[in-house]
Amino acid sequence: MPLIGYHASHEQFPPGELLAHVRRAETAGFTAAMSSDHLSPWLPGQRGVGFAYAWLGAAMNATSLPFGVVTAPGQRYHPAVIAQAAVTLAEMFPGRFWLALGSGEASNEQVTGDPWPSKADRLGRLRECVDVIRALWRGETVDHHGHVRVKHGRVHTTCEHPPALIAAAVTPPTAKWAAAWADGLITVGGPAEQVERTIGAYRDNGGTGPVTVQHHLSWAETDKLAARHAFEQWRHAGIPHPACMELELPEHIEAAATTVRPEDLHEAIAIGADLDRHAEHIATYIRLGADQVQLHQVGPNQAEFIDAFATGVLPAFEGDDRA
Repeated sequence: MPLIGYHASHEQFPPGELLAHVRRAETAGFTAAMSSDHLSPWLPGQRGVGFAYAWLGAAMNATSLPFGVVTAPGQRYHPAVIAQAAVTLAEMFPGRFWLALGSGEASNEQVTGDPWPSKADRLGRLRECVDVIRALWRGETVDHHGHVRVKHGRVHTTCEHPPALIAAAVTPPTAKWAAAWADGLITVGGPAEQVERTIGAYRDNGGTGPVTVQHHLSWAETDKLAARHAFEQWRHAGIPHPACMELELPEHIEAAATTVRPEDLHEAIAIGADLDRHAEHIATYIRLGADQVQLHQVGPNQAEFIDAFATGVLPAFEGDDRA
């Protein structure tokens, strides 16, 4: 069976509630999990936001699932802090943790008071952080002066197999850039042509690691309720990329989303009550080369979603060895 995971959205739910959901997901038959890493929610009124690395320790101890997290080193987090946090999890839970690195969103990083760099500078900073983190995991003492600065950096906790460093890429150009250094790729779902181009950019430029698709969906017992949940909780998905990455506060994001209509969300979010259609979305990503699909149910009805997919979606992939 392909790895089909449950995405824990810290922007939306308190950490204790998320812990109960991920335990329920494992019992229901989900075979993996992943976590967001936010300081700020996307929209005012969203609940949370827990500290991902504290939560991951609890969640990995409470389940036997493999876990990943998408994080942004270089501003809110010094790369040595990320290196120490990730290797701690890898040492406690061997073979179960992967770390995805992205260039981040201003809404999380502006807290330091430092200027928000251009995309090119953020990618340069990210690439430096990759090298610093890997050197620290090799046990080296690191001194580095560039987009990030490290003085006498050393991580004293080690493990035999450090986590895979996965690139988080939304667009083909970023996926192409990441192919040179990443141990794998995570991208977001959406139209098949878009996902195919992003995966292709990674593969065609030498990327050989596993590919994960984070799939945003809104399921409910009726199409009308699913659409309402999507609009209430995830309407910022209708803001053209990359504007969401540049806005500093949830109130700014909410203001930018005032022109978004419910029908504008269908390209970014799979919305509806039909479980067969949701299964087909997952199958499409697998056909395009995804090794795992992480499901992000954007609605508040997490327990109902888990139970419905356990009986109506996951069995369709049992015995499928394509991923």
